[in-house]
Amino acid sequence: MEQYKQEFIEFMVECQVLKFGEFTLKSGRKSPFFMNAGGYVTGTQLLKLGEYYAKAIHDNYGLDFDVLFGPAYKGIPLSVATTMAISKLYGKDIRYCSNRKEVKDHGDTGILLGSKLKSGDRVVIIEDVTTSGKSIEETYPIIKAQADVEIKGLMVSLNRMEKGQTDKSALCEIKEKYGFDASAIVNMQEVVEYLYNKPFNGQIYIDDTLKAAIDAYYEQYGAK
Repeated sequence: MEQYKQEFIEFMVECQVLKFGEFTLKSGRKSPFFMNAGGYVTGTQLLKLGEYYAKAIHDNYGLDFDVLFGPAYKGIPLSVATTMAISKLYGKDIRYCSNRKEVKDHGDTGILLGSKLKSGDRVVIIEDVTTSGKSIEETYPIIKAQADVEIKGLMVSLNRMEKGQTDKSALCEIKEKYGFDASAIVNMQEVVEYLYNKPFNGQIYIDDTLKAAIDAYYEQYGAK
């Protein structure tokens, strides 16, 4: 596993963005782990988060694209932090763009924040996590309605590796439905492998009991 992936797993735990226990998801599923990117709240955290995203985007898609699109609301700070990190790490200026939940009819009008989308733009979408793919169902038409752009891929922070609307993962469903790639900085298998019975900050986050709960969860909800 790449060094930045190991560091990112520790970073998620340290920031209490990735938690273990018992959680009820929006879908109604009872999950032994929960990830909430809203837990990144400081400038230092956002700076580091942007760098992890930048490295993953570089590894998966290269830097031959023009715009990083972050769907409202959580995607807005993600797109800003990551475009800054790409500039810092790789010396490449990528424009950021996000949508508004409500169309603005005065001043900087329209549905977009940041850069406007232009025909011919190559776009990477950035999100925190996707379980069902519902957010892409909302985001894709917004992007395609603005201009004739090419979507190169989607980058999320964590692939939960569970069933979406079919027996396949949400990321696989997105690839099949929209025809662009979908990747994550890390997936849950990598998280479990890295943290299982390994002390971190004086604590074991995934012990035998929790590992059994995660295994049982994937028996029921794991993607094929």
